[in-house]
Amino acid sequence: MERKIKLKTLNTHITCEICRGYLVDATTVTECLHTFCKSCLVKHLEENNTCPQCQLVIHQSHPLQYISFDRTMQDIVYKLVPNLQDNEMKREREFYRLRGLPCPKDILPNAGDTDGEKLAADQVAEADCHRMDEQVNIGLECMVANLKTLKRKFVRVSSQATITHLKKFIAKKVLDGMEKYKDIDILCNNELLGKDHTLKFVYVTRWRFQDPPLRLQYRPKLDL
Repeated sequence: MERKIKLKTLNTHITCEICRGYLVDATTVTECLHTFCKSCLVKHLEENNTCPQCQLVIHQSHPLQYISFDRTMQDIVYKLVPNLQDNEMKREREFYRLRGLPCPKDILPNAGDTDGEKLAADQVAEADCHRMDEQVNIGLECMVANLKTLKRKFVRVSSQATITHLKKFIAKKVLDGMEKYKDIDILCNNELLGKDHTLKFVYVTRWRFQDPPLRLQYRPKLDL
């Protein structure tokens, strides 16, 4: 049986905390996974290095390197909000037209090598840019008996995901709360891994000459 839900009940999940409007070019902070409009977030990070929502320090000197476009969230927003995508595309084209510049979303990557110079808006919308980055297979093993084990210990994730992302995933599954991720340590070959290490970095430096999947261990954080 279908159940209709009013859009306003979802607004808190699909609006930007900075401008209070619907997300446009949704961009997520990789450290805390809070999402904002790209233009809002970039403007904020020009003078700050913290998340606008939770005030977590993203990076002391280069916070813009720790944000990324969230294709999945943006697709959700466009599907939920009527005419938002068309209206934003018109506004963007008008912005560049008034300045005598081509709209970046209308330019093909190799325009000089193709028959056309423009990519239609419907082609842009249908282009699948999700999960096109390199993937890493991981096996996650619990090191202690007093901590729940994962029901599915093998996962496949982006090579650009960090150890912090894995900590949040594990905390949500075994500690019943993603906010408890700081209570988890992750190790590879019994070596503690830094929170900012990407899985690509871990694979190349700790697992390069071993067979996949990359095997990692997790345990409660040790009190030193």
